[in-house]
Amino acid sequence: MPHELDQILISHEQPDFRNRLGKFLDSKLGLSHFGVGAPNRHPVEEILDEVVNDEAVAKYTERFDKVTLTPDQFRVSKEDLKKAHEELKKNNPKLLASIQQAIKNVRKYQEEIFITNKKVNQHPGIKYTPIKRVGICVPGASAPLPSTVIMCAVPAQVAGVKEIVVVSPPRYEGSIHPVTLAVCNELGIDEVYRVGGAQAVAALTFSTEKIKEVDKIVGPGNQWVQTAKQLVFGTVGIDSIAGPSEVLIIANEKANPAWVAADMLSQAEHNPGCAFLFSTSQKVAGNVLEELKKQVGQLNRSKETIACLKAHSGIAVFANMDELVKKANEFTAEHLEIQCGEQSREIEKKIKNAGAIFIGDYSPVAVGDYWAGPSHTLPTGISAKFFSALSANDFIKSTSIIEYDKEMLAESAEDIIRLAEVEGLDAHAKSIKIRQSPLKNDS
Repeated sequence: MPHELDQILISHEQPDFRNRLGKFLDSKLGLSHFGVGAPNRHPVEEILDEVVNDEAVAKYTERFDKVTLTPDQFRVSKEDLKKAHEELKKNNPKLLASIQQAIKNVRKYQEEIFITNKKVNQHPGIKYTPIKRVGICVPGASAPLPSTVIMCAVPAQVAGVKEIVVVSPPRYEGSIHPVTLAVCNELGIDEVYRVGGAQAVAALTFSTEKIKEVDKIVGPGNQWVQTAKQLVFGTVGIDSIAGPSEVLIIANEKANPAWVAADMLSQAEHNPGCAFLFSTSQKVAGNVLEELKKQVGQLNRSKETIACLKAHSGIAVFANMDELVKKANEFTAEHLEIQCGEQSREIEKKIKNAGAIFIGDYSPVAVGDYWAGPSHTLPTGISAKFFSALSANDFIKSTSIIEYDKEMLAESAEDIIRLAEVEGLDAHAKSIKIRQSPLKNDS
């Protein structure tokens, strides 16, 4: 008997394979943000235009989050942050211990890759300065994500950012989930606002009486948040277009179909989210599909996850691995898993576009989401072609340092003058010439 998920499996043997594969990519791109000309982009633009005061922030919070707040209620008090931490310590000390270890893991990794710890920082021609004030968007709609605080704030702290602001929608009993608040307290972050969505991005960009502007906005989120980030880029910095979540799994006959299906469901359950499998084995693809049908019925969010699989996910069987890898690079996944046994490392070397790559059967996305060290804030859509995973290096800015003495300038003067004159920039040339004629200058 046909199953509603049968439609997500396609094969290179089908005459419309390329067309259906293109639709897979279109469905993924449609989740990442509202592109130029998209009708849904206009509401975000309207929010950004209107949010210049706290009343507008409150209005949109009530409209989208169904919570009525006065501006004085936006900010979470230090007492509430401390209380959340104390309650976590009392009621779930093992969870707190896991959070603390995750923080250590992320801090260690970020310190190791931080550019100012490298030899390049000793070069006299450049200096690095931490960004002063950063805003972190922490999702809280479909699921609270306290791990996002760790994955965004710890890299910022490693970079030396002094002012870190957290915004998150009030979707847990009219406020922010207490574990998220406890993580903020654990990290020493005390500027936290129960505000999310495009209105939070607008407030962080343009400032209101209660929420002061930041210099850069980072963090994952839905289409509304990511579109808002894209539109304010230039007034503030952003990390990337980071959400909704997506995974592409490359698997051959060495893969465990049950594990592949579980990894696909871990992203599809975000709803919105998308999950794709590329394989060269019809048998593996079919077995994974059967596992999806079985496992999805066991989830608490089964109905929503099935809808997500049908709308934004797929399984594709390719004729050979070369064709598969070529399409994987075009696909540009946020998370890319490679479960191909001893071939996994070889395939990884051919992957040029991905936010993060997870190699082998024992490296599911969840390891990166919570534990390994790299940030789980990753570029989505096709933006991993030009954006990178969030890291401590995103929270510093570089300034060029140029210092010539008299002899150095004299040695290079004629070349500089030629280059300036060929561009017709006479004043540029004269700024060099005047320093080569000290007697005339003195007169």
